[in-house]
Amino acid sequence: RHPYPAPLDDVLTAYRWLLGHGVPAERISVIGESSGGALVLSALQLLRDEEAPPPASVALLSPVTDLSVSGASVDTNGRVHDPGVDRSMLTRLIGQYLGDARPDAAPQSPLHGDPSGLPPLLFAVGTGEALLDDSVRFAEAADAAGVRTRVDGYESLIHGFQLLTLLPDNPTGRMFLDRVARWLLDPVGAVADPVV
Repeated sequence: RHPYPAPLDDVLTAYRWLLGHGVPAERISVIGESSGGALVLSALQLLRDEEAPPPASVALLSPVTDLSVSGASVDTNGRVHDPGVDRSMLTRLIGQYLGDARPDAAPQSPLHGDPSGLPPLLFAVGTGEALLDDSVRFAEAADAAGVRTRVDGYESLIHGFQLLTLLPDNPTGRMFLDRVARWLLDPVGAVADPVV
């Protein structure tokens, strides 16, 4: 087991390695899924604070952004639409990850940090998932701070719906992959109309 901050340190080390080996930041895009989304946002906040160049674009797939598990959708969607992703499970896993670190403080819980100055952020989230509010609340805060932000909500889909992209001839999967790819390649020129 490698609890916090080891995973975050690994993300920062990998990003700094790319920069140190001559990869320009404007050629780097980052994707984080679920708890990986928390790691990405935490790393971005720390990189900004140390004035490192940010990646060109970021896609966050059903990210965890609030390790204090305060979003209402954990209960409303978790009970009805997203079985297995509930407050008890999230609290247990987050506790194992954080150890003695606070769940309501940044950088480990990015929603509790400052989103200003981050690169363009795409949130791809199912509207039926327990962690919907993690995406919506962070996106709202980032947008208010002047960050280019878009939330693509996939109607009634649950946490981990992105696995649909692995199924052949799945129209939702094809749409999801197309929208994420276009955002990563050109977040300024990407389609402006969100799915929601």
